Amino acid sequence: MTTHSDDVAAVNETVATLLNRRSIRKFKADPIDDDTRAVLETVAQHAASSQYLNDWSAIRISDPSIKAKFAEIGHQPYIAEAPLLYLFILDEQRNARIAERKGVDTSSPDWGLASSYRFTQAQNDAVLALHAMETAAYSLGLGCVILGSLLNDIPELIELCHLPKYTYPVLGLAIGKPDQEPALKPRMPRTMQFFENQYPTADDAAMLDGLEEFDGTVHQYYDLRNTDRPATPSATRSPRSAPRT
Repeated sequence: MTTHSDDVAAVNETVATLLNRRSIRKFKADPIDDDTRAVLETVAQHAASSQYLNDWSAIRISDPSIKAKFAEIGHQPYIAEAPLLYLFILDEQRNARIAERKGVDTSSPDWGLASSYRFTQAQNDAVLALHAMETAAYSLGLGCVILGSLLNDIPELIELCHLPKYTYPVLGLAIGKPDQEPALKPRMPRTMQFFENQYPTADDAAMLDGLEEFDGTVHQYYDLRNTDRPATPSATRSPRSAPRT
């Protein structure tokens, strides 16, 4: 049976790649060659950047001992086996250096790049860059998993990667040649995430019925994937235990 997703995927290869996106947690041991790595990193640099401040960076983790530490922090052994591993960070350190060379007192509360607004914008920029790299990797036949679990121990990340003032960890990204083909996670109907002009009221019948139906779909997905463990409703999982999809 042809589905709406099938019709959308037929538009072009980019759309098909995005609709086929899934987290890969088992990689082949094959290394990622330098040319491919350069393509991925260049694509990340071409993501949108708020006010063109380029306020993100990425630490490429190649040291096996640091990889092992990352795996320990994330409680996910496969992190240590990833052929290519990055920690994306928000980075105002570079801009602080530029400002200081121009005579700006970066310790002053008037220095705008130390504001909470810039923190969130830099964080957004790092996520956009990571997603651009992830999409490029999938388009090249590679697999990825986004690592929010690394934020379990931010002080340890800062120490391991020698992150200076005005930087902060955002997310990790593991990349490699897939050695598994997990089922696609179900997505809720678009009508439950895209609203016209206003957010629906809490007692919206269509929304309530849709949520109940989707909860059943998610339960079925996890029951089939983990036959030895019953599903936990997604809304009741703690933020750190909820997997990135």
